[in-house]
Amino acid sequence: MIQEPRVITGRHVLIGFVSAFAVIISVNLFLAYSAVRTFPGLEVENSYVASQEFNVRKAEQEALGWTVQADHANGKLILAITDTEGKPVQVGALEAIVGRATHVFDDVTPEFVFNGQAYIAYLDLGLGNWNIRMEATALDGTKFTQRVILHIKR
Repeated sequence: MIQEPRVITGRHVLIGFVSAFAVIISVNLFLAYSAVRTFPGLEVENSYVASQEFNVRKAEQEALGWTVQADHANGKLILAITDTEGKPVQVGALEAIVGRATHVFDDVTPEFVFNGQAYIAYLDLGLGNWNIRMEATALDGTKFTQRVILHIKR
């Protein structure tokens, strides 16, 4: 038995175009929703005011001469703050948020304890790139803010 060849009609073309555009629009809407849902928010409330104070804050932080280095091993997050001579710095206060750069779902606020050499917090972190957004206050009251990048590999 011989079958007759199928004929593509206007209805078939219309269904194909509508289906293709429906998939494209659905994916775009999903990506837009995901981007907005995972956006961590504003860094500063008023960018103009922050820009006016930037150089003063930068000079104050540079005058401290601190260097910050982060490491993670065996469930222990180590945040080492050293001065210009490489000696450990004990700060008046330390607050930090540890999280991924791309979303806020994994953000945690660990409790750091100074052990005489560095600040230690017990925290299980998965593999990959992490950001530590820290704010420390020097003993003289100077604010020190920095984002420290932490790469955890096997």
